[in-house]
Amino acid sequence: MLPNNKKIYFASDQHFGAPTPEASFPREQKFVAWLDEVKKDAEAIFLLGDLFDFWFEYKTVVPKGFVRVLGKLAEIRDSGIPIYFFVGNHDLWMNDYFQKELNIPVYLDNEEFTFGGKTFLIGHGDGKGPGDKGYKRMKKVFVHPISKWIYRWLHPDIGMKLAQYLSVKNKLISGSEDVKFLGEENEWLVQYSKRKLETKHYNYLIFGHRHLPMIISVGENSEYVNLGDWIGYFTYGVFDGEKLELKTFGN
Repeated sequence: MLPNNKKIYFASDQHFGAPTPEASFPREQKFVAWLDEVKKDAEAIFLLGDLFDFWFEYKTVVPKGFVRVLGKLAEIRDSGIPIYFFVGNHDLWMNDYFQKELNIPVYLDNEEFTFGGKTFLIGHGDGKGPGDKGYKRMKKVFVHPISKWIYRWLHPDIGMKLAQYLSVKNKLISGSEDVKFLGEENEWLVQYSKRKLETKHYNYLIFGHRHLPMIISVGENSEYVNLGDWIGYFTYGVFDGEKLELKTFGN
């Protein structure tokens, strides 16, 4: 059990800023309301990537906007509640802003955690499993230090506008696909989870990226969990010390 009836919360794929800052603002307000709700009994909060539709940190400049979300995260973290952030494919170019300004650790890949005697493997999920070779090649280019160095020389107004255009328009860059269940044998994160279980047991393997909320048994006492998104589903995961469930905020 978790102490004092506390809970662990998980959310992913908010994509704030898409398709425009104005259009995403109501979603940002809803997410802030969710943070206000869960902070009442949160033992920890996990954000599994793509919080923003695009994020790039110059040495002295960060993207304009998202003040309410960033302020709320700072408030919650300052209250003593741990927050963990996992980089997604839309916020690949994070450096140390979250660590220095918000005291929130940032993870670039999967990480293991244990809560209430249960083991968790947690990550965003992009570039994992079989297939998707085009995106995997492009990701290697994006994360290369030379690519980031070249991009940094663009004026922020130009760089941000270009990135926002590509993020919305280019499916290879965004990793977006039709949000429909492909069947267990074709869900590549399901296959990835089963392969991970061949070498180590996890009770929960939790990812985002697919934008489709689902919980699938992948082994004895092991479940693959995809958190859905905050674009059409407004779903999140909650672990009460005994089991993990997906819930919809506002329902």
